[in-house]
Amino acid sequence: MEKGMKYDVNIDLANETKKAMADALETNNKRVLNKIGAFSSLYDIKFEEYQNPVLVLKTEEPGSKQLIAAQYDKLENVSYDMINHLINDCIVMGAKPLTVQDAIICGKMEKTAINKIVHAISDACKAQGCVLTGGETSEQPGVLAEGTYILTSSIVGIVDKDKIIDGSKIEEGDVVISLESSGIHTNGYTLVRKIMKEYPEVLKENVNGKTFIEAILEPHRCYYTAIKDLFGKEKITGLAHITGGGICENLNRILPANLNARIYAEKYQILDIFKLIKKVGNVDEKEMLRTFNLGVGLTVVAKKQYAKEIIEHVKAQGINAYEIGEIVKGNKQVMVEGKFNWD
Repeated sequence: MEKGMKYDVNIDLANETKKAMADALETNNKRVLNKIGAFSSLYDIKFEEYQNPVLVLKTEEPGSKQLIAAQYDKLENVSYDMINHLINDCIVMGAKPLTVQDAIICGKMEKTAINKIVHAISDACKAQGCVLTGGETSEQPGVLAEGTYILTSSIVGIVDKDKIIDGSKIEEGDVVISLESSGIHTNGYTLVRKIMKEYPEVLKENVNGKTFIEAILEPHRCYYTAIKDLFGKEKITGLAHITGGGICENLNRILPANLNARIYAEKYQILDIFKLIKKVGNVDEKEMLRTFNLGVGLTVVAKKQYAKEIIEHVKAQGINAYEIGEIVKGNKQVMVEGKFNWD
């Protein structure tokens, strides 16, 4: 008798894999009302400490950095990338991150790899005081190749309406403060992969005691714990997460229509990984500025009289910070003036 066709997805393996995720989703957070296995997650939203609570919502994915992470068996790194990037986009509104939902899509379900990803996502959430409440794991043979993973996640944060930080309170004379990135973060990897392909000798380079691969896979830094105690105190007037498009196409997003940000190139403390990329790939300075953060992972716009206090506070949390510019009259543009030091 001719055998009938079979479903290519291993349902038993999927069930076993999801059972192994259970400990990563365990939490003592009393707002989480159900456990793994439910069709949806239940989260209690009674917040007596907020007078006029506003939910902050965002979805993120770690881009083509996933390809390099999978190639070098560092999927846990890119899991931290995704969550830290996601939380940064939430907290620039002055918000507290609450819950994350993730999605893992793969060509073939591999129990060890999936659980490594889920545990890293959960740990990244816990490190910032929020909780992974669930998500979706989907095996899609024929859509994705075996060994290929696509990750995405969504967050819910909360902020009191009168304490939202959206740039509307930025004024002429405010200062722009740089909070140092941990490296490339999660933008510009299409160019990085192109350099790796055309100039494979770069793989032999050493960056501050790390291999090139270790340097480019350094997880995206999260800034929540460093700045959360500054929220709601009228000291910060704007926050911008510097991602794709660089400082010019991210800081401008929070500027009022009648103001510009003047950034001084000579004040940039450019990280060595960017100097190496520029040198090896012979990348134009304008392309570097638009593609990468160049060492400025987050910009804080603040009242001038609070700048020193904010810088000292952030440094006490282990993150380098320094003034990089000021707010002037204009038309919602970021102007980078002066010369960068690439030495």
